[in-house]
Amino acid sequence: MSTGSGEIEPSQFPGGGTSVRNPATPANFLNQVTFNRRELNRILDLYGRMVAAGEWRDYAIDFLKDRAVFSVFRRSSEVPLYRIEKNPKLDQKQGAYSVIAATGLILRRGHELDRVLRVIDKSALALVGD
Repeated sequence: MSTGSGEIEPSQFPGGGTSVRNPATPANFLNQVTFNRRELNRILDLYGRMVAAGEWRDYAIDFLKDRAVFSVFRRSSEVPLYRIEKNPKLDQKQGAYSVIAATGLILRRGHELDRVLRVIDKSALALVGD
């Protein structure tokens, strides 16, 4: 069913998705890299603490063919402050996880998400301590 403006209702997508530009199909889901529940819980825990501290205000999650990206923003109209990426192709080499600054500089890369996220936790503690 479609609305009067020619858009498709969100209930028509599998799983209740809302994207009109990129319809969700089972084939697309199989080809995407995603964060698992443990990884997402760890990232959202950090996000919640940073929101409570007033540092972050918005986030976006992108599940792409080659990587999953969690972007955090100070304001939603700006570029992301940090991008937390999972790239399984790098798992056997440098590590699947990385934290990338707004400038594109890779702050830390590794095999364990908790260790990689410490680079953001340390910078937040330094700001609070000043």
